[in-house]
Amino acid sequence: MAEEHQHQIYLQPIPVRIWHWINAFGIVTLAVSGAQIRFPEYITLLGSYKSAIYLHNTAGFVVAISFSLWFFYYTFVTRTMANLYVPKVEDLKTGLVKQAKFYFLTYFLGWDNPHHPTPDSKFNPMQKSAYLAIMFVMMPLVSLSGIFLTNVDPLRGLIVMIGGLKLLAGLHFLLACCLIAFIPTHIYLATMGRTPTDHIKTMWTGWEEEEEHDEKPETGGVTSGH
Repeated sequence: MAEEHQHQIYLQPIPVRIWHWINAFGIVTLAVSGAQIRFPEYITLLGSYKSAIYLHNTAGFVVAISFSLWFFYYTFVTRTMANLYVPKVEDLKTGLVKQAKFYFLTYFLGWDNPHHPTPDSKFNPMQKSAYLAIMFVMMPLVSLSGIFLTNVDPLRGLIVMIGGLKLLAGLHFLLACCLIAFIPTHIYLATMGRTPTDHIKTMWTGWEEEEEHDEKPETGGVTSGH
């Protein structure tokens, strides 16, 4: 085992990998069931309208609980939440530009990734910025608005105060669309390693090949894990 991993780093612990795949399958389930609820005349993949609602609500609670466990793990167990997910001054000043240049140009020229992932710095500046918006703004708002929609009566006064049921449902739908739009981007970036499956394998095994730090440009990739 030591020889097998001597040129690898343990990047994704078991709790993170479990959370990642529960979250991934949960969001796909929410997307499909939500599409049927929103457009029942066109989409009937899940059978009846009632079945789609039941599956959507169940998947929503699973994702909400999973998110809470993720938050607890990084905040109170590893205590690395801010370090991993909040961009630093240097990230904002130069890191974002360097990473954007890599994604849109130098990756295709075979240059090295400017960010080399480690257990204490898994995400590049663009990933940090994206995950900050997704995990700390969109996910909580989607979850909260979904919880309100599943049990309207006890929260009727609050729902009326924020604009009524139609406004709440519209906000929930638009936020969900933003999250779903991130999925193809996330999958695409996950293929930008030494091989198209390198980062996907990391989310199954936890191990990632160490990148050689070299003066000469060489093919690199981005970390897709959470």
